[in-house]
Amino acid sequence: MPALVLVGAQWGDEGKGKATDQLGGQVDYVVKFNGGNNAGHTVVIGDETYALHLLPSGILSPGCTPVIGNGVVVDLSVLFEEIDALEARGVSCAKLVLSADAHLIASYNRTLDRVAERFLGNRRIGTTGRGIGPTYADKMNRIGIRVQDLFDEGILRLKVEGALELKNQVLVKVYNRKAVEVDAVVEELLSYVDRVRPMVADTSLLLNAALDRGETVLLEGGQATLLDVDHGTYPFVTSSSATAGGACTGSGIGPRRVDKVIAVVKAYTTRVGEGPFPTELRDADGEALRAAGHEYGTTTGRPRRCGWYDSVIARYAARVNGVTDFVLTKLDVLTGWERIPVCVAYEVGGRRFDEMPVSQSDFHHAVPVYEHLDGWDEDITAARTFDDLPKTAQAYVQALEQLSGAPFASIGVGPDREQTLELRSLLP
Repeated sequence: MPALVLVGAQWGDEGKGKATDQLGGQVDYVVKFNGGNNAGHTVVIGDETYALHLLPSGILSPGCTPVIGNGVVVDLSVLFEEIDALEARGVSCAKLVLSADAHLIASYNRTLDRVAERFLGNRRIGTTGRGIGPTYADKMNRIGIRVQDLFDEGILRLKVEGALELKNQVLVKVYNRKAVEVDAVVEELLSYVDRVRPMVADTSLLLNAALDRGETVLLEGGQATLLDVDHGTYPFVTSSSATAGGACTGSGIGPRRVDKVIAVVKAYTTRVGEGPFPTELRDADGEALRAAGHEYGTTTGRPRRCGWYDSVIARYAARVNGVTDFVLTKLDVLTGWERIPVCVAYEVGGRRFDEMPVSQSDFHHAVPVYEHLDGWDEDITAARTFDDLPKTAQAYVQALEQLSGAPFASIGVGPDREQTLELRSLLP
């Protein structure tokens, strides 16, 4: 069996957790391959709602092995808080596997993230302040700390000393903060050794062996396409590779093993943090979308910026990810609008762009070109087949599919597991 990749097609918060959870019972491994605890997935199972931040959504599927891959940056305090909270609710985390090559978020990374963002003022990126960016910077600067370093105290201390040699200069002389003590950092990290040791493995070897045995591996991306460090709306992006290409580097699975790329796209558009957003609504419609869709960050609680569906970025996501199937979510949120605008292109300085402008400046000044589709008033949350939807809702979905560059495999009409219309199988 092949590997499947699941990514977000917009700026995140599209409902990837629900999509992963739906597949969790049909796959053997679910792998988080990028990001850290700077994003969250919300999964609703019956009357229970689970907010996941660092753990893969597959943790909620008993027959599935959840894996945190090498491309993830891990805050161990958050990891064990999340594990403890789930186990207190009766969810076993005993099968969780953590890559020995994943990088660790140290306390000084969190400190630098927060003070640097405040220092930027109006030029701030809108980070969550959880140390994600500085940890990825350490990784690329080759001064990072990996999970495997926990098991050799001498190496761990040398690495922390090397990192703090520069970082303390910055903290003290640039940001006027106290220097971080090496002993305090080493002591904190070593306090997790006994608990973390049983879950650590060579996850690349583990996953490739599983594929060789004919098992199915789902690679679950954090954040989304427009937040990818290479292909997103730079510099207002995350610090990792959130697109399908990152699934290979973040898990140690070769690209020839990937058979399907599934992208999750919301029936409208949202974004958290700073950066351009062509279809953003700063009016009553935007407030109404936020209220109806409960658009507040799973991890941060920040209100999400809301706007109409943008087919330009959907086509872009289809292209850079090689999307084979889209999952459309939150169609029910649009109930009640008489007419629903859909962005089909941009206009910049009198020029029409049917695809993403190459220039950040052009994208920043992009004015959406809208087509208006008929809405519906009927409650669609009880629909279980496409034919159960009102004709105008069916037409809306069909129009989005034609505009977005890949077929729709399923449609979400509510937050629960059961509130999903399957149009075609997501499995090969």
